[in-house]
Amino acid sequence: MRVTDTSDLWWKSAVIYCLDVKKFLDSDGDGVGDLQGLATRIDYLAQIGVTCLWLMPFYPSPGKDDGYDVTDFYGVDPRLGTHGDFVEVVRTAKDRGMRVIVDLVINHTSDRHPWFVEAKRSVDSPYRDFYVWRDDPPPKNQQNTVFPGEADGVWTKDEKSGQWYLHSFYEHQPDLNVANPRVRDEIAKTVGFWLQLGVSGFRVDAVPFLLEVPEGAEMANPHDFLRDIRRFLQRRSSEAMLLGEVNLPYEQQVLYFGANDDGQELSMQFDFVAMQRLYLSLVRGDPAPLISALTARPELPVEVQWANFLRNPDELTLDQLSEQERQEVFEALAPDERQRVYGRGIVRRLPPMLNGDPRRIRMAYSLLFTLPGTPVLFYGEEIGMGENAEIGGRAAVRTPMQWSGEPGGGFSGAPRRRLASRPPSDGYAPEHVNVADQIEDRGSLLHFFRDLISRYRISPELGWGRFDLIEQDAPAVMAHSLTADVGRMIALHNFGDSPATVRFRLEGEPEGVSLVDLLGAERVDVGEQHDVSLELPAYGFRWLRVSRPGDGRLT
Repeated sequence: MRVTDTSDLWWKSAVIYCLDVKKFLDSDGDGVGDLQGLATRIDYLAQIGVTCLWLMPFYPSPGKDDGYDVTDFYGVDPRLGTHGDFVEVVRTAKDRGMRVIVDLVINHTSDRHPWFVEAKRSVDSPYRDFYVWRDDPPPKNQQNTVFPGEADGVWTKDEKSGQWYLHSFYEHQPDLNVANPRVRDEIAKTVGFWLQLGVSGFRVDAVPFLLEVPEGAEMANPHDFLRDIRRFLQRRSSEAMLLGEVNLPYEQQVLYFGANDDGQELSMQFDFVAMQRLYLSLVRGDPAPLISALTARPELPVEVQWANFLRNPDELTLDQLSEQERQEVFEALAPDERQRVYGRGIVRRLPPMLNGDPRRIRMAYSLLFTLPGTPVLFYGEEIGMGENAEIGGRAAVRTPMQWSGEPGGGFSGAPRRRLASRPPSDGYAPEHVNVADQIEDRGSLLHFFRDLISRYRISPELGWGRFDLIEQDAPAVMAHSLTADVGRMIALHNFGDSPATVRFRLEGEPEGVSLVDLLGAERVDVGEQHDVSLELPAYGFRWLRVSRPGDGRLT
């Protein structure tokens, strides 16, 4: 299948940018970011090169879980604006060449959702079966696998009826019973509603938990539900996609693509395996752990894709590393116990973890954009924001966007006590890290991101290409190529703190081939035997496009 024939698979070469509306820009001075504020920053995102906005939950919510405890799947939190404001964001984004996807949080609701309020009124309520109940007391010492040590168990007693309800997350988030056809119908209506308002897809929260069938319920194959959502989605919008959160080993994860059904479930999935191995590689200065993950990736149909990331809105989970490997990463990147959560994750952003070393930071992001798949950014990464260590848990990395060096970071004019969250006060405070300063500095991280993304967007082989490891002798260097019908790209990344010489043979190429440096102005000569020798500084990297005779590409 040729790239030129599959423009509807836009997400395979997208640049996805995740943001929390509440923390992005406050337009009315109440201390909470809003949709009107976001609309005024669409041009900024377009200038960076973002092609898809992923909006974290903006629905009505009590706010006990930062908006993931939803009370109305069709609503907009009145603090953030109206449906009209939402449509204006979508319209403005599309006018600038960007699509919008939104969080689909359908594993559970808030305990204040009208469905659950009604379900608790009586065991005969028509909404009772929207949730999962049991008559017998749950086993003693039950564990909560999502938030170990923070949430007690997964069953809570409803005193009025004497029954227990299931909550895979917090007790204020009762699980929906997806085995109930009425619940599945409501989920389909939710999907249809937001598609009608112009979104181009959904990031699906906690997919494995969503497909867990309650004991005693009748549901032949839980994956049929995911396929039904995908079919409904594509009937309503041929371009719409599903980006799933599935943190499982590859052999289990691939099932959520619908691997036995030509990719008819999730369109994309976050690659948690490669992300965790990447951090182990950064700590060791050795690409081997990352290489082991990339070479173990299962082969996928062309219609689906991996999503690569260095940071997401949650803790930096390390649950798929061994205990020894996890402790190794903890000691290097989160030496303080307060920087860790749930015994498996880190609540820090990348620059502080790498001690602010600009060489390592830029190498890591260069690597992100050259991994086979689609890059996903978390807001503020483009300027090197840090976390606020004074805020506990996941919220430490969900601080306000830092637009200027003012005390509130240009996020809001409200007093500090009224802000939706507080910016850091250390070396990553707004006075040190902000958009306004970096826009004026051609050597800044922000400009580095703009250059990186502009090269990525003219290199579709990065999103579409076949991954091949290139043999060479420098142990600290990862050399790989991505090859598609439009061309071939070679990427070199030095994980080590010493310069390295990279020697390799450019196999399978015709006479007269050369290498074009996309991040510089150099054309690298290739010898008669197609031998290449290049020097990389400590933490250095190169993007090299293979230029064949008669190649009509401009660079």
